[in-house]
Amino acid sequence: MPQGPYSDTVIDHFENPRNMGEIEEADGVAEVGNPTCGDVTKLYLKIEGDRIVDVKFKTFGCAAAIASSSMTTELIKGKTLDEAMKLTNETVTEHLGGLPPAKHHCSVMAEDALRAAIEDYRKKQGK
Repeated sequence: MPQGPYSDTVIDHFENPRNMGEIEEADGVAEVGNPTCGDVTKLYLKIEGDRIVDVKFKTFGCAAAIASSSMTTELIKGKTLDEAMKLTNETVTEHLGGLPPAKHHCSVMAEDALRAAIEDYRKKQGK
């Protein structure tokens, strides 16, 4: 049974994703997948002085997965790593104007990718 329509914001981020692509020689990279639906997100971070100066993503998945990744990049760009670590999937969902319950995992995947990319950066820095 359909879970209802997506918000205009979800549609906009799906049709016009922000920060899509990859960063060569990124400082932090993570790929996270959801085995249930087959969606995969790869997140790239460029970090200078503990601040995210650039972020890109590649997502293979549904409209909600792409929109969640796009919104996540918008919300963390320019933030410090500690500020970015405070971002939750609930915040992403809220900024998207909500997601159907069956698509909630898409915002969780975006949050997981963000945390894993920051962790990757910190490991490379020996932190």
